Amino acid sequence: MKHITLEPAVNADTDRLADFVIFTQRSCVLNLTTELSKESISFPQFFLLAYLSGGDYLTMSDIAKKMGHSTAAATGLIDHLEDLGYVERKHAEDDRRKIMVRITPKGVALVGRMRSEIANDLAGILAGMDENPAESGARPSLTPDLKYAL
Repeated sequence: MKHITLEPAVNADTDRLADFVIFTQRSCVLNLTTELSKESISFPQFFLLAYLSGGDYLTMSDIAKKMGHSTAAATGLIDHLEDLGYVERKHAEDDRRKIMVRITPKGVALVGRMRSEIANDLAGILAGMDENPAESGARPSLTPDLKYAL
């Protein structure tokens, strides 16, 4: 990885952003793991639901490409989500061999709930960050209380 030398003010901003990414990732992943396990959904299944929430029907081939899986592996993800009522399948009208998948209202509700949880986590982390570290001469970071809470 190429190392870039930054001016002190820019470096302070990037350090602060790096802290933010590290701690938000940890917090969001922990909370998401807890919530998804209640629903018996894996991260790949959730990310698939989040992707499906933005559109209409997708083919199994499209889903496999987006997920970086084979069509058979994507079918396994969809099977479980369909059993739980988060997605539905139907045959394409123009070609009955083609299977189309769409998120259900139950799936949309789950994705919306998880997005709200993530937004709340981010708001809490932002609120816990030092207001203006340049004034205090401190390295930009999360406040000690928030750092240990995470």
